[in-house]
Amino acid sequence: MQNFYLSLLFSVFFITFFISIIVHKHRSKFKHPNLPPGSSGLPYIGETLELLVTGCKGHPQKFFLDRKAKYASEVFKTNLFCQPAAVFCGAAGNKFLFSNENKVLKAWYPDFVCKIFPSSVQRSLIEQVDRLRTLLPEFLRPDALKRYVGIFDTVAGRHFASEWENKDVVVVFPLTKSFTFGLACSLFLSIEDPDHIAKLASPFNLVVSGIFSIPIDLPGTPLNRAIKASNFIRTELFAIIKRRKKDLAEGKASPKQDILSHMLLACDEKGSFMNELNIADTILALLASAHESTSAACAFIVKYLAELPHIYEGVYKEQMEISETKAPGDELLNWNDIQKMGYSRNVIREVLRLCPTFPNVREAIHEFYFNGFLIPKGWKVYWNANSTHRNPEYFPEPERFDPSRFEGTGPAPYTFVPFGGGPMMCPGQGFARLEMLVFMHNLVKRFKFDKFVAEEKIMFSPMPIPEKGVPIRLFPHRP
Repeated sequence: MQNFYLSLLFSVFFITFFISIIVHKHRSKFKHPNLPPGSSGLPYIGETLELLVTGCKGHPQKFFLDRKAKYASEVFKTNLFCQPAAVFCGAAGNKFLFSNENKVLKAWYPDFVCKIFPSSVQRSLIEQVDRLRTLLPEFLRPDALKRYVGIFDTVAGRHFASEWENKDVVVVFPLTKSFTFGLACSLFLSIEDPDHIAKLASPFNLVVSGIFSIPIDLPGTPLNRAIKASNFIRTELFAIIKRRKKDLAEGKASPKQDILSHMLLACDEKGSFMNELNIADTILALLASAHESTSAACAFIVKYLAELPHIYEGVYKEQMEISETKAPGDELLNWNDIQKMGYSRNVIREVLRLCPTFPNVREAIHEFYFNGFLIPKGWKVYWNANSTHRNPEYFPEPERFDPSRFEGTGPAPYTFVPFGGGPMMCPGQGFARLEMLVFMHNLVKRFKFDKFVAEEKIMFSPMPIPEKGVPIRLFPHRP
């Protein structure tokens, strides 16, 4: 019996000692002077659970806006995902962050992402992102986008013909994911075969789910499934890369036909070429970034058009005026048509205002001050679009859907930031907007529709997604 009590006493002592170390280590990160107001939350996990709960309830902005109001500050401290963090709120904070990229801040990615993109072990993800930004402009600048309009329209036409027509009810979000992934495969890899695209789509969705999951690598977890799926896709990409190298050598492929060809032939300032693992992981990351947020935005476009008939009528009128200028048959959209889509473009902006992507994260390169508060070196720095997008100071009646907000000079600088800003502004923003405009054109010229589920929440996991996938009834326009 005495040995039992001694063992119990030792266990209690060990657990108490272990907890005290965790608490001390947790609190020590918040001992700097002049830190922003806020709370470090629970040991280790901080306030992560509160953020996740508000996201699951469809109101992640509540976590940020409540604290902004509570502390009456445009920056507050917290602890998210086991990392001490400062959250910037407001236009002044946005301006500071966007103006100091690569000066006091750098991009940050969780360590577990290296398991999905193993090339980042050889070369940091930040280095790969920088390399990618030097490659993309040739394919994403306005004169390049002009060449894509007809391709976008062709892919959209095929998509609606096969997935939407002759259906009474569809669930939109899986279809927009299919559309954006197919379009990305076409433009990045020149893959047009629907069976090949479908072979890649299923494991690709597992990869995306794993990137935005709890980082636990055990059998059956989203991260574990993502790692296995990324290995499968990488094997497929290696085969595609091998064939493309052969085709380029034999003159059967063009150096400028897609991003894959460009990556194979482009070298850096040292004359070094990307190896196959780097190319495969870069293509995989590109597919993820080009796919997930845009597919959700397209689904939300449908949601708001179904809920707001007067918005639908405005878009329909504009798109039919363009459609009626086309010769009978298969004449495709062109760049001049895109320039005439002013109202539709403002509808997209309003969708992006109300449904921005998950807060972006940076890391402090060294300590710095903002509004008199110290942000220590190594802290994670979040900027949250909802802090301005839903602020009545910048957008009166912020919960009301109103595309006219973007007429004339539009919102004040640094208040509408769906694609970020400064050096780290999303390089694919023009690509994404063009994709959404072409999608909207093909949608409204074919169908009127209404919601099958009257009330559907927007979930955040952590990207904004429609809870039910936006099921709608379709009513084809009569010829």
